[in-house]
Amino acid sequence: MRIVRRLIYGEIAAAVVFVLLAFLALFSFFDLIDELSHLGRPSLTRAGASYGIDDALLTVALLLPSRTYELMPIAVLIGTVYALARLARDSEFTILRTSGLGPARALRLVAALGAVFAVVTFLIGDYVAPVAERYGQLHKAQYRGAISIGQTGAWLRERGDGTHTAVNVRALAPDGTLRGVRLFVFDEQGRVRETLRAASGTIDPDAGVWRLQGVERQRLDDPQQAPREALPTFDWPSTLTADMLHVALLKPERMRTLDLFQYVQHLQANAQNAQRYEIEFWRKLLYPLSCIVMVVLALPFAYLHFRDQGLSAYVFAGVMIGISFFLINTIFGHIGNLQGWQPWLAAGAPSALYLLLSLLAFGWLVLRR
Repeated sequence: MRIVRRLIYGEIAAAVVFVLLAFLALFSFFDLIDELSHLGRPSLTRAGASYGIDDALLTVALLLPSRTYELMPIAVLIGTVYALARLARDSEFTILRTSGLGPARALRLVAALGAVFAVVTFLIGDYVAPVAERYGQLHKAQYRGAISIGQTGAWLRERGDGTHTAVNVRALAPDGTLRGVRLFVFDEQGRVRETLRAASGTIDPDAGVWRLQGVERQRLDDPQQAPREALPTFDWPSTLTADMLHVALLKPERMRTLDLFQYVQHLQANAQNAQRYEIEFWRKLLYPLSCIVMVVLALPFAYLHFRDQGLSAYVFAGVMIGISFFLINTIFGHIGNLQGWQPWLAAGAPSALYLLLSLLAFGWLVLRR
């Protein structure tokens, strides 16, 4: 059995790595083309420096972990389809079946390899890609300005003793400085008590405060009088951390699972809608498991009989199945967010559906053959 495992695992692993490298080369080429349009842009933090080809290559390199995480399941599917179909075409898989490789054992064999791919995908997506993504964003921000989200920036909310505060941060500078900070403090009846506007600020996690500079403060406690005061600095006590702000400013699918979970807990504790981030959290949690679904989807191809057909038709079928899976996975996420579905259902239904279909196809081929 060790020889059989080594043969199948070796064929599948080599094919998956080849397909993954091909996809990475293709997407890196597109990313590089996109970065070339920014060549020559002067740096906002380094005098005399400009965005060069080395900066573009570094940006593309920092995107590779995220691309690997995104492409891993489809590479697993196409690579496994190719490897198993080739073994079936050359009658090697038929010999393995007559030598005692039954359907249940074959299913366990490929599922175990899929679990290995799932662990690798999880490690890349949770530990390598977020760090590389953050460095890439900060590197580009040196030439393109601060990191921002749309026209209004990031919005957060925090509850206090008898009050709650709406926080708006327009952008995040490369050195971690907050730009364009606005605070709106409400009382228990939902009336605005005071507003603060700050040109910039920093987060001091040890002291648990935001240190704001260039502050304009306006009190609205008395409707007859709304005094304004200008303060050079102001310390605002807050439990909001830099990681929470990064989750709000950066794409949630590129963040760590733990960061997303903590941000969801923060939103729920402050009575905010966390549906979108809950769905992304469950997708981050379940996405690596799609590698297991992909290898199970590919297993029925090993039980097909080849005559005049070449491998290209079956590889193309694998590509179409992979594209349909990711399309449905994306559609379910958006529909679940709009319809208010349970987050785990919106994130896990496509994988469960395709796993069921693959098992039905596998069982039908085994029973028919």
